[in-house]
Amino acid sequence: MNLLIVGLGSMGKRRARLARGLDAALSIAGVDSAPARREEALRLGLVAAAYDSIPAALAAARPDAALVCTAPLSHAAIISELLQAGLPVFTELNLVDDGYTRNLALAREKGVPLFLSSTMLYRRETRYIKAQVAAFGRPVHYIYHIGQYLPDWHPWENYQNFFVGNARTGGVREILGIDLPWLLDAFGPADPADVTVRTDTISNLGLPYPDCATLLLRHASGAQGVLAADVVSPKAVRSFECYGEGLHLFWEGNPKALYEFKGGEKRPVDTYASFEHDSRYSDNIVENAYVDELANFFAVLKGEEAPRWSFEQDRAAIAIMDKVQAQG
Repeated sequence: MNLLIVGLGSMGKRRARLARGLDAALSIAGVDSAPARREEALRLGLVAAAYDSIPAALAAARPDAALVCTAPLSHAAIISELLQAGLPVFTELNLVDDGYTRNLALAREKGVPLFLSSTMLYRRETRYIKAQVAAFGRPVHYIYHIGQYLPDWHPWENYQNFFVGNARTGGVREILGIDLPWLLDAFGPADPADVTVRTDTISNLGLPYPDCATLLLRHASGAQGVLAADVVSPKAVRSFECYGEGLHLFWEGNPKALYEFKGGEKRPVDTYASFEHDSRYSDNIVENAYVDELANFFAVLKGEEAPRWSFEQDRAAIAIMDKVQAQG
């Protein structure tokens, strides 16, 4: 299969490396407007060829499918261009619903899959939490804090120079875009009308949006959760606790830190026999979920599986994110 990756930044390079690990026979081409990124991807052997535009890549590489790994606000137009060419498309999270109606209709017209990334749905810890909550069968409550100091996100560049510097795709919104899907999947839909939001700014980062948000979510299942997201915490944190009468789960964000309280003690839950970790990232980032997500996309292309998250479902998450932004 010939695969095209549009955007050769940190995520595009990661996707290329992991895709080749899944299928060594893949022929991967890349597109990026920055010569330095094209040269780096070629030098690292991540792509066989690199182009400065999508039309040039389509003509020369003749791809069978494409991955969109650019900044979120560019996604809608790029997805549309690739769909117009008849390509199945995998896109990183969008954070906004620009072009959703048009691109969904275009994918149906062309008869090709439109696959939306939601990597947390592929974490084995979140899948375990979902399964335990479903088996419990009664309403639960949860408390969840996710935070990381924004200047540490991309230490190689100023945070004001990539998409988290934009109010529409800011750091708090990205955290919500990453984590709301698995929460809505595990605990059920949450109508934005049933979501209470408070925001605040407690840093000197000079952002065009609040740097902290706290949400109280009431899910259709009866579950209720407090979700706190910030770009201020000096130490990267992902701290989750879920409880009901007879169920108590704890997760600190990495595969070695999932626990359940049973028999009067807090016991570790081993969901990964092994996991890969890239030392450039926080210890709550594991490669397996990215691999599993790409494997799902390739299986969708073969007609063997369905995606775990859809553009229609994502609209529900974005509606909550829009309510948070409106509070700013």
